[in-house]
Amino acid sequence: MSLQKLGKAVEAAQQCRSVLDAVESIFQRGIPDVMVEQKLQETVSKSVELLPELWKQAGAYQEALASYRRALLSQWNLDDDCCTRIQKRFAVFLLYGGVEASPPSLASQTEGSYVPKNNLEEAILLLMIILKKWYLGKTHWDPSVMEHLTFALSLCGQTSVLAKHLEEVLPGIYPRTGRWYSLALCNYAASHNEAALNLLRKLLNKNESPGDIMALLLAAKLCSSDYSLASEGVEYARRAVTNVDSSDGHLKSAALHFLGSCLAKKSRIATSDHQRSLLQTESLKSLSEAISLDRHNPDLIYDMGIEYAEQRNMQAALKCAKEFIDATGGSVSKGWRLLSLVLSAQQRYSEAEVVTDAALDETTKWEQGPLLRIKAKLKVAQSLPMEAVEAYRALLALVQAQRKAYGTVKNGTQEVDDKVSEFEVWQGLANLYASLSYWRDAEICLQKAKALKSFSAITFHAEGYTREVREQTQDALAAYFNAVSTEVEHVPSKVSIGALLSKQGPKYLPVARSFLSDALRHEPTNRMAWFYLGKVHKHDGRLADAADCFQAASMLEESDPIESFRSL
Repeated sequence: MSLQKLGKAVEAAQQCRSVLDAVESIFQRGIPDVMVEQKLQETVSKSVELLPELWKQAGAYQEALASYRRALLSQWNLDDDCCTRIQKRFAVFLLYGGVEASPPSLASQTEGSYVPKNNLEEAILLLMIILKKWYLGKTHWDPSVMEHLTFALSLCGQTSVLAKHLEEVLPGIYPRTGRWYSLALCNYAASHNEAALNLLRKLLNKNESPGDIMALLLAAKLCSSDYSLASEGVEYARRAVTNVDSSDGHLKSAALHFLGSCLAKKSRIATSDHQRSLLQTESLKSLSEAISLDRHNPDLIYDMGIEYAEQRNMQAALKCAKEFIDATGGSVSKGWRLLSLVLSAQQRYSEAEVVTDAALDETTKWEQGPLLRIKAKLKVAQSLPMEAVEAYRALLALVQAQRKAYGTVKNGTQEVDDKVSEFEVWQGLANLYASLSYWRDAEICLQKAKALKSFSAITFHAEGYTREVREQTQDALAAYFNAVSTEVEHVPSKVSIGALLSKQGPKYLPVARSFLSDALRHEPTNRMAWFYLGKVHKHDGRLADAADCFQAASMLEESDPIESFRSL
């Protein structure tokens, strides 16, 4: 320790190591629990604890790693507090030291034991051992241990494991509202949104912390991703806007952002045109206020672009898409996809294809699925079916390669991390072959899709379409009704039922009108629903209503993207 004070860390470390080597040569089977002089045990304990710190001070990091492992794997008869200090320092060194440690040597591994593969795994193992010792009452509580474990588990995406450890911490260590918020964050990161929201509802109860800004913002964010929770999200966001400190522009912008997103979601399920219009106006107002406070936030710009696109203000949506790409340097694929869809809605298909090709060049192979799907649909829109088939084949190859790489967890029926599912590809191919009247190929693709997802509204609808174009009306209607039974709000099937019934004679017109009106309630921008509703009104003798419907269909056709903006 004197040499350390003089700045001679290497000599100090060598001196310390010689002490441990001497003790190890005397006690070859480790220091026994009894019959050891107290002074000797103190000297050994201090030397074991000091040696890795001296090597770190000298810059000999590999020697420090070896010393830490020697301290923990050899039998030095250390007390619990000393051992805990060494374990914690080693974990901190592994997490933040910037030195890649090789796995422990085979000689130190017992058969069947877990062997960490890298720094992160070894640090997590050490921190979990410290926590277990605290649970057993062998050491005192150290809040920094949980902080380091939070960092480590978040880094490797194991927030559900972190939630389990937070739940195991005894009452009184953390305030319960703080624990609920931390657990909500863990569940949100693990995509357990319902569990996260339930915890936040408890936290925001009037008897707990109803004005907690961070909890209100997280609750609003969770609700903004679900149409059925949009109204609840609006309430949380409004409370956040009210409670946030006016001098904190960032938090106020976040609150207004989530308020705008929740209002936009709520407008999609509004029961009247007037209510929908009011909610859309309010949504744009909130998003505009948020942008005025945080002008360079890419997520805000993107959501603003989506809302403009949904309201068919394509020039404003185009501007937002370009701003988002500039703000992110073109590194986020959803910006390119928004730009492609906006251009396709403006009937600028060749430009949209150029954008999609540029995006494919900028994007890693694993993230190209949605872009390849857009490219295939652009080829269809340009009446280039064979090129569309080639694009779908490239997409299918990518999806199958992803499935093999990820194994059975991410299977063909799932869309994970914005990936395209294999089911979706087969479905797209089936629709394409059906439009070309290649019935045998369409049937094969449909069977492939059904093998991945037996009961799907999309598959039933595609089956109905193939029956309808072959004039098998009853079979087509049965397939469409199966689709609606599977998914009550499946708009394409409702439109197809309405269209088919409108051709069956006057007595079916009221039923057709009911299905088409219901489809428009769920999706007011569906041009085919407006078109067929116009035909129903025409057959029914209501020419003025028919003219209005045909005009709406015509206007929507001029701004109809190749893929719904909701797919983003």
